[in-house]
Formats: sequence, C-alpha cells, structure tokens
Amino acid sequence: MQPADTESTARLNAALQRGAIVSLVLLLLWCVLWEVWFAPLRPGGTLLFLKALPLAFAVRGVAKGSLYTIQWASMLVLLYLMEGVVRVMSDPPGPSIMAAWIEIALSTTFFFCSIFYVRPAKRAAKHAKQGLKEATTPVPADRDAASK
Repeated sequence: MQPADTESTARLNAALQRGAIVSLVLLLLWCVLWEVWFAPLRPGGTLLFLKALPLAFAVRGVAKGSLYTIQWASMLVLLYLMEGVVRVMSDPPGPSIMAAWIEIALSTTFFFCSIFYVRPAKRAAKHAKQGLKEATTPVPADRDAASK
C-alpha cells in the first residue's frame, strides 16, 4: 500500500492539523520576537533568533498536511520544548522566564496536535501491512491435509 493510500483511508482530523499549523507558526514568530525584541540575551538582540529557521522549513509541509513533515517536525519541536524548560530553570528572574513558558506551551501544543493527527494514518498503515503480510503468507501443506 502506498503512503498516499494510507492517508486517504485514514480519517485525519482537520482540527488537529489546524492546531499544529497555528502553534507552529506562533512558535516560529515567538522565537524571533523573543530574541529580537521581547527578552534578548543582550540589549539590541542577538543572532539567536536564527533558532527559528528550522521551524520555517516545516511550515509548508504542515500546512499541506504532509505526514512525513509533521512527523519530523514533531521531533524537531522537542528541541524547543527542551530549550524552554532549560531557560525557565536557568534564566534570571525577568521577562525571559515568561517567554520560556510561552515557548513550552506552544511546542507542547504542536507536539500533541501532530502526534494525534498522524496516529490514524500510522494505524491504517500498520493494519494494511498486516493484511498484506497475511494475504501473501502461504498456507503450509500440513494444515491443508489436517483440515480435510
């Protein structure tokens, strides 16, 4: 079974896809705003805003509902979740901690939306693979003779 067949037979939730794309775009914008304007590490901003660039590569595929893109983007977003947790724990008190909490919320939202969006297609592919395997498995001659 082709991946396109799997996508068409699985019932994919459009609301989860919308949640994933909205949280991804907001996370992308938030990373840029955080490092340039809201709470940069140094006054005037740093090049740390470039951390948002990998997210930009995923926007088109997530918007189209590409399962492959959503899967790798869900793994990528875990890096942003980790960064948010580290900065909540290590940054000095100030606006940066609130920014980190927002990053944690957006990355967690994207992660769960993407995982639950992809889940039906993964299940359909697994069932199709099992069905194909059972259909191509030859029946042993002993079982044919024993059933008669």
